[in-house]
Amino acid sequence: MISRHLRHLQPHYDVLVVGSGPAGLAAAIGARETGAQRVLIVDREREAGGILLQCIHSGFGLHAFKEEITGPEYAERYLERALEADVDVLEDAFVMDVKAEGPPRDPTGNGGRPGRQRVKLMSPTVGVRVVEATSVVLAMGARERTRGAIHIPGDRPAGVLTAGLAQKMVNLHGYLPGRRIVILGSGDIGLIMARRLTLEGCEVAGVFEIMPYVNGLGRNVVQCLQDFDIPLHLSTTVVDIHGHDRVERVTVAPVDDRLEPVMDKAWDIACDTVLLSIGLIPENELSRRLGVRMDPLTNGPIVASTFETSLPGVFAAGNVVHINDLADWVSEQALLAGRSAGQFVTGGLPPDDNIRILPGDNVAQVVPHSVASERIHTVYFRVRKPIYGDTYVKLGDLHRRKVRAAVPAEMITMKVAPRLLRDFHGDALHVHAAPVEQEQAR
Repeated sequence: MISRHLRHLQPHYDVLVVGSGPAGLAAAIGARETGAQRVLIVDREREAGGILLQCIHSGFGLHAFKEEITGPEYAERYLERALEADVDVLEDAFVMDVKAEGPPRDPTGNGGRPGRQRVKLMSPTVGVRVVEATSVVLAMGARERTRGAIHIPGDRPAGVLTAGLAQKMVNLHGYLPGRRIVILGSGDIGLIMARRLTLEGCEVAGVFEIMPYVNGLGRNVVQCLQDFDIPLHLSTTVVDIHGHDRVERVTVAPVDDRLEPVMDKAWDIACDTVLLSIGLIPENELSRRLGVRMDPLTNGPIVASTFETSLPGVFAAGNVVHINDLADWVSEQALLAGRSAGQFVTGGLPPDDNIRILPGDNVAQVVPHSVASERIHTVYFRVRKPIYGDTYVKLGDLHRRKVRAAVPAEMITMKVAPRLLRDFHGDALHVHAAPVEQEQAR
């Protein structure tokens, strides 16, 4: 990876970006594109790129670059663009605190004097420093759910770890987590690690998913499980882990309609490792300390169509807002957030939104949380339950389009043009998803 270690901080930056993953890199580029002169990225890792650096499999960049590349290649392309745009990158550093000072932005977005954010940093190269930033972009990404999040009973031996940690061990450090693996959960990282460990000579005894449907992308089910004859057990979960010093076996059981284990049908599987691929959580400790309004459905900040949070001058994008299935979506949203942060600095941020966007029938979450009737927008959302076959997705009664299927694992996007919104006189629109035949029956 191309990188540059920054040793001399400026006392003031136009835009400060927290995180150097796909969201942070894209946000910094976006800020420079709209006139921000001094842009700083701060990241806690020793090398910029975020989670992409350990994702050595292909499948990235199909939307952003119109070709299939690996995670490190994807990160390198964005990092090169950021460095070419003269963005400062401070690695191996922590953002300890952010405090807003100064007057808020004019609600019209025109002519208001922006305030400033005082950002406290800690780094071995610069020590503990406070820098000022006119705008901040939160791009901290996400973290994995652990065993404690789902309360698996049993012993506490070595050999129980998250799929992302196993990916880091294998791909970056060259260590195998074990030899006979059970994977709990069908998230994308778990599916990808099932293939990766098989290629390294391990035996994957199976992937066990408590839901009746897969929580990863369909392409990963085919390429990572079916192509390698790795068993997938839906509506099945791990109910006990056995072992003293090291995992020795697990007990798995099918679940009923209420997701309760059916213990009289349980069975044991010998293994030395359990990988957990049970979902991601937006990394929002800093967001909560800042006091931004949070969405209980996404576990991320509530954002406007500009990806501005409830605090003027503080923007957020990527998995810190909601969990995306593709890095391309992360970059797309973050470019917009960065451009908005740059416009905030120059005084060109568009007027506030006037229409709220809410989840409706069979929709679990929607981002952004509001739009403006005078601009084009992309709305990102996920369904609650899978719909296999032709599906209508609708924005109120203003617009609908047909998709081939709708499953919780895959983000659905909808372009919303101003002509659809100008004649709408309400204050909120709901996004719905339903089978075509159900809609036609109405």
